[in-house]
Amino acid sequence: MSCPFAKTSRTTPNRSPKRVTFEREPVYAVIDAAPIVHVGFTLPNGQPFVIPTIHARVGDTLYFHGSTQSRLLQAIASGNPICCTFTFLDGIVAARSAMHHSMNYRSVVAFGTGTLLTDEAERWEAFRLTVEKLIPGRWENCRQPNEAESKATAIAALTIEEATLKVRSGPPSDIESDHSGPHWAGVIPTQTGFATPIPDPGLPPETPIPDHIQSLSDW
Repeated sequence: MSCPFAKTSRTTPNRSPKRVTFEREPVYAVIDAAPIVHVGFTLPNGQPFVIPTIHARVGDTLYFHGSTQSRLLQAIASGNPICCTFTFLDGIVAARSAMHHSMNYRSVVAFGTGTLLTDEAERWEAFRLTVEKLIPGRWENCRQPNEAESKATAIAALTIEEATLKVRSGPPSDIESDHSGPHWAGVIPTQTGFATPIPDPGLPPETPIPDHIQSLSDW
């Protein structure tokens, strides 16, 4: 197993430290499964932003793509500190007491700095990875970027320097004296999935749904 991320003041929580791991493999698993990442950064004038976007990961590197005018891509290119969060809601925890209601979740917080990619081969591969992260198998089943689209797209690479995974699972944490009370308690699990694909109205009616698309809704 690879070495864990370092424990730092930024990644060590003040509460519930037993729910935290710095091991890379479980951190990567959440990052890779998450369809969206929220990226936090601060502009030079002090204005903070948190932007949701798509991503891809290779090792400790996150890739993002967007417009060359994107605030997010410009912030990553600046080399200033960036914070990324990836979150799954696994269930609502209904407790006997109002105070102990909670959520079961998996959440990664990662910190790092980045740069814009300029090498064309590296840019092309990062572009491919972000499309494949969104829909596996899609890169070879769609028109790939032309020269004008490539020039209008900025692609950034961010190196994860620190990261932590925090998980809450299991039943409510009611106090013992509430266990004999009349109130129901338990977990209401959440489900995430894809429904039946809806074809673009401009497609010929006989166009079949490709296997790589259909497989998403077959999960």
